[in-house]
Amino acid sequence: MSYYGYILLFSFLGPLCLSFDKKVAYYKNIPRLIIPFILVSGLFLVWDQWFTIKGVWGFNPEYVSGSYLGKLPLEEVLFFVVVPYNCIFIYEVVGAYFSPTNNPLFNRIFFLLFGLLGLILLIKTPMGLYPYTAVTSSLLFTFALVLLSPNWLSQFVVTYLICLIPFLVVNGLLTGAATENPVVWYNEQEFSGWRMITIPVEDLFYNFDLLLGFVLLFEFQRERLALRKQ
Repeated sequence: MSYYGYILLFSFLGPLCLSFDKKVAYYKNIPRLIIPFILVSGLFLVWDQWFTIKGVWGFNPEYVSGSYLGKLPLEEVLFFVVVPYNCIFIYEVVGAYFSPTNNPLFNRIFFLLFGLLGLILLIKTPMGLYPYTAVTSSLLFTFALVLLSPNWLSQFVVTYLICLIPFLVVNGLLTGAATENPVVWYNEQEFSGWRMITIPVEDLFYNFDLLLGFVLLFEFQRERLALRKQ
């Protein structure tokens, strides 16, 4: 198995085994991930393919299996299955064990700081494809979320903040924190150049967009199911 494959495997084992926890019962909600996998992961794979072709980022063949879907190694395709699965698992754990009530002040503080960072990145690299797409979409979502304030918003924010821990580990390993060369390399001209150790800061916004897309569709299906039971 490739280095990238081992990263995905070990990050997936914990949430997979804990999916059968009685309080969370995540395994019962796995069917509700099918539509997000098709729509959100599908969209991100198109985005990923486009950026790979444009040379915004690329993959070191030394650390992947050699099987490709277009320009993307098989491991990168599986990334958009494993990571969302893990993140929605954390989202459900937060809801089951902590049941955070929606806190508008907490939400506004988070999105204010998040939005300010995004604006700084856009000002710093106005022509960079990575901040222009990932950050701009995040800022638009942020405005809509603050305006609509769905009842799961604080749960989403808490989940996003918790997900930063495995995010830093996995993305750090993929961007060269533990290897001589990165698994995923980035074109310095297409992002701000700011890194968290080896991780481009823009990845914070990319992961935000991915998690939000899954939560939106996940919660939409939950609401539809609740309406049917009434």
